[in-house]
Amino acid sequence: MTDRQLPRWSELKPLLRGRPIELDPTTRRLERALSIADLRRAARHRTPRSVFDYTDGAADAEISLRRARSLFRRLELRPSVLRDVSVVDTTTTMLGRPASVPFAFAPTGFTRLMHHDGERAVVRAAQRHGIPYTLSTMGTTTIEDVAAAGPDARRWFQLYVWKDRSAGVDLMARAKAAGFEALMLTVDVPVAGARFRDVRNGFSIPPSLTVKTVLDAATHPAWWFNLLTTEPLTFASLSSWDGTVAELIDQLFDPSMTLADLEWLRASWDGPLIIKGIQTVEDARRVVDAGADVVVLSNHGGRQLDRAPVPLRLLPDVVDALEGRAEVWTDTGILNGTDIVAALALGADATMVGRAYLYGLMAGGERGVDRAAKILTAEVRRTMALLGVRTVTELGPQHVRLP
Repeated sequence: MTDRQLPRWSELKPLLRGRPIELDPTTRRLERALSIADLRRAARHRTPRSVFDYTDGAADAEISLRRARSLFRRLELRPSVLRDVSVVDTTTTMLGRPASVPFAFAPTGFTRLMHHDGERAVVRAAQRHGIPYTLSTMGTTTIEDVAAAGPDARRWFQLYVWKDRSAGVDLMARAKAAGFEALMLTVDVPVAGARFRDVRNGFSIPPSLTVKTVLDAATHPAWWFNLLTTEPLTFASLSSWDGTVAELIDQLFDPSMTLADLEWLRASWDGPLIIKGIQTVEDARRVVDAGADVVVLSNHGGRQLDRAPVPLRLLPDVVDALEGRAEVWTDTGILNGTDIVAALALGADATMVGRAYLYGLMAGGERGVDRAAKILTAEVRRTMALLGVRTVTELGPQHVRLP
């Protein structure tokens, strides 16, 4: 028989440690988010279906995106034990300058639809964490306003080449005048990908008031209130548009652009040049031969060509082919710091994340972006320690095995 006794108050008291009541709902929501997946779930509840699906979705059957994420999930990490990892340093070099973490915030369009503070919130958070931020041509805050919001941030400008080349020249001049460090040319959008979620949701810019959106507004009143009571939706590169994203792309973007057009671009931009959207070894060689300083292996987050190459799978071959002539970055499918570390081990100089910080933005505005940056940084540091490496430069192919 087990002897029992009533517990004494002195024994119970240490166990009854209640947490202080947090009155701010955003703080409560973000404190519960332990991963980017948690932020994604919060974002889904905070924003209208069409806005969430625009961020979360990809092209056609979304095979490219699923394959990219699947490869990250299935790879095997190979730790080296009995190493001194009492101090782990996540700093690296991007464009020849130090960066506090080995990832940057990728360009994203229509960011003020995710949260009314939009690009301003992102660049302020990026500045605090020492993370480079790229403003998209399709951004919803002007070049000058982003520069004012993050005067000490590393700011890059992403360019799509329009049929009207003078518009591109003007944008590059404005970016240069506003102190943007580098130009990122995206080359994988000659036409818009087939984004079925947007079509099914009737997603348009600006959002149209239909029976469906009015019903959705009833379940997301804060989002609609913020949209309708803050500054009107504007764009970094055009004054207005009334239609779908695909219609905008097909109307404005130049499908006739070739490698020869890089000479035109170089005549207007003499700073670092990043080429984003490379999906073959041969194209990586071609753009570096034409003067690219950085190659970003990307299939546009699966949002353009479905069944496109998985950037992570392509990464070792491109690194070998370029032989150090340019930096090699990668994106697509990255949802945690372990994904970032795996890409670095396979040869990437750095990575870019898009949806990860947008989920944070939708979940809690600027504080949500902060939370996403902290989650990713902590995961990078922890994964490095568990692998037995102290610095980014110690990572190598011995630490990861692809399936």
